[in-house]
Amino acid sequence: MRSGGIFDVDAKNIQIETLEKKRLDPDFWNNPSDAQAVEKRISTLKGFVHDWKKAAAGVDDLDTLLELSEEEEDDSLLEEIEVEYNRVLAEVDALELRSLLSGKDDHRNAILTIHPGAGGTESQDWAEMLLRMYSRWGERNGFKVRLLEKQDGDVAGIKSASIEISGDFAYGYLKSENGVHRLVRNSPFDSSGRRHTSFASVFAYPEIDDTIEIELKPDQLETQTFRSGGAGGQNVNKVETGVRIIWTGTLSNGEQTRVVAECTEERSQLQNKDRATTMLKSRIYKLEQDILEAAKNKIEGSKKKIEWGSQIRSYVFQPYTMVNDHRTETKVTDVHSVMDGDLNDLIKAWLLLGSSG
Repeated sequence: MRSGGIFDVDAKNIQIETLEKKRLDPDFWNNPSDAQAVEKRISTLKGFVHDWKKAAAGVDDLDTLLELSEEEEDDSLLEEIEVEYNRVLAEVDALELRSLLSGKDDHRNAILTIHPGAGGTESQDWAEMLLRMYSRWGERNGFKVRLLEKQDGDVAGIKSASIEISGDFAYGYLKSENGVHRLVRNSPFDSSGRRHTSFASVFAYPEIDDTIEIELKPDQLETQTFRSGGAGGQNVNKVETGVRIIWTGTLSNGEQTRVVAECTEERSQLQNKDRATTMLKSRIYKLEQDILEAAKNKIEGSKKKIEWGSQIRSYVFQPYTMVNDHRTETKVTDVHSVMDGDLNDLIKAWLLLGSSG
């Protein structure tokens, strides 16, 4: 497996050498934020190179097995060859997917927020299904998934939820999920078993760190506390540990904007306030990046309704099973596998579409 091409391992090794030279500067740790960013970049690059070497070694092993099978005319090796082939193919696919992530914030953790559309219980149940889908995707791909906020529906499902997905390039992958998701199924809440269409919106944005400064002026902020239903032990529903922070201000393009972030899942009000502040800054940062990059679909600025005609993807359970991404026309017939977190083919198609444009 060549080190050039889309993987460009030689260039990555040069980047590692250049960054490691910075460590030799006596003043390297005078700016801890910059130093930590360099350390994280080195770690990310070395991780990619390590995974490439592992996949390359797997390709060599596969070649050896094939040669051995042909020389000895030994069909008993075919099962081992098939297992090894599928393992190496998965590793190469993962590397190819990661190689498409070159955006300014792609390397960051992601915060994902889900809201049901109109439709009451149907849409709220759909929103919870999406919450599980993204949580499973994160777990299956080695990311750390943490619930930040969840508001249960009146009958079933959720009215809103936010999760943090931590790990290299989490945002780079999940930025593909921004938009409205449509569900078609026979409703479990309809006594007649009729087919229903439900909608929910997903917003992904990069979690900022100390290398990015976002100024929040006190007169632009409103802080609310409320009783939390999250992991708070004896404090749950007795002490107001949940925190909601509302920012009302003007973006760099002159647009008056109201941004809300809340956290309920930490054990103390102080911890929830810290997490909500980070979420708020991250959302404001993403809005500003959308302005600077003149993005076609701004996270909060598109003003699309969560309804017909605005969906990015449809998930059909009846009368047939199909997941259809309307942006790339990628179709997957195993809807249940997708709902269990098997999203990489859909994400890869979207990233390839962006790289070809």
